[in-house]
Amino acid sequence: MSSLPAASHSTILEVARDAGVSKTSVSRYLGGERHRLSPAMQARIAAAIQRLGYRPNQMARGLKGGRSKLIGMLVADIRNPFSVAVLHSVEQACRARGFSLLVCNTDNDTDQERDHLALLASYRVAGVVINAVGRPSTELKALAEQGTPIVLLDRCLSDVDADVVGLDNAGAIDMAMDHLLERGYRNVLYVSEPPEGASSRQRRLERFHQRLAQAPELTGETACLAMQRDSDALRQVLHGFVTGEGPVPRAILCANGNVTLQVAHALNALGVSLGETGLLGIDELDWCALAGPGITTLAQPTKAIGQAAVESLMQRLAPPGRQAPPRRTEYAARLIARGSTHR
Repeated sequence: MSSLPAASHSTILEVARDAGVSKTSVSRYLGGERHRLSPAMQARIAAAIQRLGYRPNQMARGLKGGRSKLIGMLVADIRNPFSVAVLHSVEQACRARGFSLLVCNTDNDTDQERDHLALLASYRVAGVVINAVGRPSTELKALAEQGTPIVLLDRCLSDVDADVVGLDNAGAIDMAMDHLLERGYRNVLYVSEPPEGASSRQRRLERFHQRLAQAPELTGETACLAMQRDSDALRQVLHGFVTGEGPVPRAILCANGNVTLQVAHALNALGVSLGETGLLGIDELDWCALAGPGITTLAQPTKAIGQAAVESLMQRLAPPGRQAPPRRTEYAARLIARGSTHR
């Protein structure tokens, strides 16, 4: 057996020579066919890879017609705490299965989204997890025609047949409204970012209106605003709500973590006492336990959502899973009650 010096760009042939095996055996070891090799041969190949510091060229493997060991993930806004938490879970799940994660941030830009999807297709990624910002149906269908499994995260697309993993949005609104009613609030303002293009926002808003129709003892209204651009408008809406002539006590329900942050800032500027005016937000953020008396939240199970997205891809990569009909996996939120909903 030869003893070659470690190199940063070792080849499969050098690994084969060092291990005393054929190049085909090394390819099988790296390509997920280890069951075809004896335990002793696997051990020799593993030792040679470690000695030589060999790293597979995933891009080259994909270009040769196979699949890389890369999973692509597109997030609508990488600054969003929900996106960060799910991304972390997806990366852990990929690593546990021998895959690497290639992350693309679309920054809520539909042109960026299309460009990133084209890039992932050129890398021959094994699968894609996408938190869609637009309707990239053409690009996603092109990936599907390559045999690339796709999982839609949090937001579904009506014209794309793919697995969907996310929160039970209707259930989350039900949980929030039940909690506010139990705490004695009878007038609720629902604040959301514009729902267009985000099915999860649309479903939450739709369920809020349904609950108002089902509860005659409850009064409510909605405000859909671009949080960063409409800060003055948000402050005016909140001031009108907390000082208006409508029923009391009043509460504000925030559609996601970004909305909760902006509403908390605005209420603080207005000198509103949390609790007397209730505040509840979907998404648990680190600062929610520290602001004022603590802000009541509905925590999303981001770890479970990320793991389920990767597991769905793995099942689709197996031959029986490719033909199975699309699946929808929804997880319940967890209520964390704090002082902002304690009168």
